[in-house]
Amino acid sequence: MNILIIEDEPRAANQLQNMLKTCNFEYELLDIIDTVEDAIIWFQENTDPELVFMDIQLADGLSFEIFQTIEISAPIIFTTAFDQYAIQAFKVNSIDYLLKPIQQEDLTVALDKFAKSNTPPLVESIVLKQLLSSMQATPKRAGILVKEGSGFVQIKIDELLYAYSQESITFGVTAQKRYIIDETIDQLFNSLDPNQFYRINRGQIISKRSIHKIDAYFNHRVKLVITNPRDQEFIVSRQKTSDFKTWMNQ
Repeated sequence: MNILIIEDEPRAANQLQNMLKTCNFEYELLDIIDTVEDAIIWFQENTDPELVFMDIQLADGLSFEIFQTIEISAPIIFTTAFDQYAIQAFKVNSIDYLLKPIQQEDLTVALDKFAKSNTPPLVESIVLKQLLSSMQATPKRAGILVKEGSGFVQIKIDELLYAYSQESITFGVTAQKRYIIDETIDQLFNSLDPNQFYRINRGQIISKRSIHKIDAYFNHRVKLVITNPRDQEFIVSRQKTSDFKTWMNQ
């Protein structure tokens, strides 16, 4: 049995492999992928595996976004730390999932279900798009706590022009200042309004209002001219360029 693991936390990926061995599940690991962008490239360049373990929250967004670009015929077992509202949607649509932290018993049950099914349930892209929309529709924050001196202050989300990650530190930039945000870039992005903020690559989030100009860039990418760039370059990844243009037109 060949499997693919899509997971952005190395510790979680290693734990899953160890648990699979404990279940006496014989498999060949094809790859471990940690981003939506790399997953899309992998599926475009390789034959679908026999089983995929896919985390919902990846380094550059939600894994459901993969299905907006490509179709996957392999059965998928999702791993997720999302709340019960999202889990209920999985149950209704009969999609297999494992709630993090993964329990050995739950993994065994999922594997038994997969092994006994003559026709393992395949993921319907329309269902995943509905789930993605429902998660993005949750209320978004109005403010963000940032470090200032020895303490913290709150800035309005409307003041945030862009954010980026550098050496595992998340920075948020307004028209006047750069702040340190005590969150990962993943946590920050998933709390923002997707109509106003876009994650152009693994390490950068930009607000729509900060963009002044979009220039063509090599390898079918685009480069953005934005407010207060602070020596940052803003290049939309190749896999996201088409979706980014759609987002800008909304």
